[in-house]
Amino acid sequence: MKESYIERFFELTYLIEDYYSGGVRKQHSCIDVNAVVGEIGVEEMKRKNETGIEITDRNETEGKRDKGELIRRREQLEKIAREVNACRKCELAKTRIKPVPGEGVLDPLVMIIGEGPGGDEDRTGRPFVGRAGKYLDKWLNAIGLSREKNCFIGNIVKCRPPNNRDPKPEESNACLPYLLKQIEILQPKAILTVGRISSQILLGRTSGIGSLRGKVYYYMDIPLVPTYHPSGVLRNPSLRPYVWEDLKLLKSVIEK
Repeated sequence: MKESYIERFFELTYLIEDYYSGGVRKQHSCIDVNAVVGEIGVEEMKRKNETGIEITDRNETEGKRDKGELIRRREQLEKIAREVNACRKCELAKTRIKPVPGEGVLDPLVMIIGEGPGGDEDRTGRPFVGRAGKYLDKWLNAIGLSREKNCFIGNIVKCRPPNNRDPKPEESNACLPYLLKQIEILQPKAILTVGRISSQILLGRTSGIGSLRGKVYYYMDIPLVPTYHPSGVLRNPSLRPYVWEDLKLLKSVIEK
């Protein structure tokens, strides 16, 4: 009975997702209800859909999942999401449609950090869902990563800067504590910063992304690999080889 309820729940979720992504019914991967839900329960699964936080982890296939730890992480991330929703610490709260706390798995191999939400993200409350986001998904898939299985995606600022301008220092400073808490909770094996802003802020440097990329840094004792932003590469395809080198570097880091 419980499995049937969850399966119907996911089916409804997929129908809603397909509706908002253009009204075209897509093929979705099968879900092992027992593997996903376990002893966590139906109510927790409902909350997952509201927050964008997956109840899974990178050790699931090895039978090492600590459900108690995952529940603790999820509750902490949900608390941050509520704080972001209520946040009025900077001017961005006045112009946003929806804040974008971030989404992904609870035990990520990689945490991807961008600059801030764009128009599609502002409307949906989800990170990297526009054209650049679809391009980012292709990057991740190329090295065996995905936001559904082993990544968490966030931004320096959780609300869209008007006209996609750079976040002001006071805006970044007001929002950064939320991101730092997320990193502390998730403890990813590596961080991938995409674009100049997120790379400069986390590395504390003013160099351009062309100078910063191609190396491994450390942030909160976690390896960090910077690369170009997907939107920048879409505008300038000649940057693709550099991104591929950075992705291979990231892959070598997480395989250690």
